Amino acid sequence: MISIDGLGVEFSGKTLFSDVSFVINENDKVALMGKNGAGKSTLLKILAGINKPTKGNVSAPKEYVIAYLPQHLLTEDNATVFDETAKAFSEISGMKAEIEELNHQLTIRTDYESDEYYKIIERVSELSEKFYSIEETNIDAEVEKVLLGLGFLREDFTRPTSEFSGGWRMRIELAKILLRKPDLILLDEPTNHMDIESIQWLEDFLINNAKAVVVISHDRAFVDNITNRTIEVTMGRIYDYKAKYSHYLELRKERRAQQQKQFDEQQKFIAEQTEFIERFKGTFSKTLVVQSRVKMLEKLEIIEVDEVDTSALKLKFPPAPRSGSYPVVVNELTKKYGDHTVFEKASLTIERGQKVAFVGKNGEGKSTMIKAIMKEIDFEGSLELGHNVQIGYFAQNQAALLDENLTIFETIDHIAVGDIRTKIKDILGAFMFGGENSTKKVKVLSGGEKTRLAMIKLLLEPVNLLILDEPTNHLDMKTKDIIKDALKAFDGTLILVSHDRDFLDGLATKVFEFGNKRVKEHFEDVKGFLAKKKMESLREIEKKAL
Repeated sequence: MISIDGLGVEFSGKTLFSDVSFVINENDKVALMGKNGAGKSTLLKILAGINKPTKGNVSAPKEYVIAYLPQHLLTEDNATVFDETAKAFSEISGMKAEIEELNHQLTIRTDYESDEYYKIIERVSELSEKFYSIEETNIDAEVEKVLLGLGFLREDFTRPTSEFSGGWRMRIELAKILLRKPDLILLDEPTNHMDIESIQWLEDFLINNAKAVVVISHDRAFVDNITNRTIEVTMGRIYDYKAKYSHYLELRKERRAQQQKQFDEQQKFIAEQTEFIERFKGTFSKTLVVQSRVKMLEKLEIIEVDEVDTSALKLKFPPAPRSGSYPVVVNELTKKYGDHTVFEKASLTIERGQKVAFVGKNGEGKSTMIKAIMKEIDFEGSLELGHNVQIGYFAQNQAALLDENLTIFETIDHIAVGDIRTKIKDILGAFMFGGENSTKKVKVLSGGEKTRLAMIKLLLEPVNLLILDEPTNHLDMKTKDIIKDALKAFDGTLILVSHDRDFLDGLATKVFEFGNKRVKEHFEDVKGFLAKKKMESLREIEKKAL
């Protein structure tokens, strides 16, 4: 159990938290929610012991182990994937080595009566008791199981970590955390850069193997599946709900409605008392009554209504110019990098107006297929775009491609042409970059803000084929909902690569599954596809058991 008592945090005279207290019990799975800037990541860092509060304290039992996975990592490049992951067991390995060294000292020393000799005996006893109380672990097998679960291939184990992207390094750090079996796991956006199968594996691990967990995540399905408690951070306070995220939304709505009712009643009461004071303040016979009511109003504690994020992102794609009946026709497409075959003789047809999802493990060819459609790579086989196809493309690293030295306004001004230039401020305002925000440099923006800015570029020219490669990374739930609604209303053709099941649900009506060097067409939506895959997995398990 970890206890948080009277926590207060101030930055430059501004209060972020005030008198926050709560307890995290064993097996609590907590979702930490709140709008951007509310202080979620700051609270997580305080729990991890990285940041110190201005006042209050965090207390935990002596042997309590807390593990923290931040949003952004600074990793070293001096080990293979397997060896880096095995560092999770460095404490056990170090303990064993020290016991062996101390036992060696006891065999070669002859000062049996000295204090030093007794100290060595005490240290060996202490370490041995701790070492042998730890459940015997097959380190290689444990490392292998977790790495495979998080999407690594066996051939990746011996590759240096320097060959992997930031997203894959994040998985290595996550693997180390899971292998340490801590008492409390703190996760800040763990599912960014993870495919659906790896997220499902992580969900299963956290539900069945982890102890206490506190997670910040914009992946609604992930949060709903793993948590049993929601702590909302708002206006320097917290509200603690013994409920998963979807139920918390209902309870929060009820709470705010009740607050609003009480606030309205109090404001009516204040208005009545103020009117009385103004009417009779010069009347001698009412002097005592007036003074009494003035004092009462001065002492009155004003009811506050918790803030609701009212910033509105009004997103609407321009009407799509009409394209041919089949915007994308792929026939027996093969792509190889040296000896490595990404996919072989893959075929797919996308009809005008269809909204389809590309799903599958990372590295199975989803982004490669998009690069082929964009004519960015060569390939074997045929790929034809339909008549009058005009593509709008959001790459997975689109936000990183922005010029960090430009301001937000300059970023859009540089690419806007014609009449649209007169509407730049309106567009920026709709994307929550209004007023002084438009003068901010790109380099100071958060990941979500950069993604929103990159998304604006898709609105500047009418297109009829939108290709979005992981567009929701770093976006909060509200912004994702608004973009999802806009994509539903988009009258062109949509190709979506995403691991976000909640985002895909109700949006993509067909699924193309990438795996085993093939592309398989599924006519179900994402929910139906996942249900079907689960059935297939059960049949496979049954076949193996026979």
